[in-house]
Amino acid sequence: MDTDKNVDQASLIEELEQFRKEKERIRRLVGQIGGKHSQKHDNIVNIIFIIAMVVLFALDLLRHIFHIHVPLPQMFSIELAVLLVSIKIIWMIHRGTKVEHFQFWVLNSIEFRLNDVAKRLREIDKKLSGGS
Repeated sequence: MDTDKNVDQASLIEELEQFRKEKERIRRLVGQIGGKHSQKHDNIVNIIFIIAMVVLFALDLLRHIFHIHVPLPQMFSIELAVLLVSIKIIWMIHRGTKVEHFQFWVLNSIEFRLNDVAKRLREIDKKLSGGS
């Protein structure tokens, strides 16, 4: 009976160590997908897009309201703004796809672990039923 306790304790310690390793692996993956570095990168890209749009708008205001000559064709700013918005939408869709893929992976891992726990529970139940 004492050896059973030692075996169970060793098994629990091993399982705890596996859990810790898996937790660290998931933490690294989350960092790669959407960590602090990614947030800084997103903010920089957003600021660049906002500055570009404000500059284009200001140039058009100078041209149309104040009649100041701007060395760009009239439709250029509109075309460039549409291009920038399109690129931003494509970029956002790409980022969303990465997040959805990660969520699917996490849910799939949870389902796998739940099935494993259910299997173990059935085995324990059989042992308890048969041993009584």
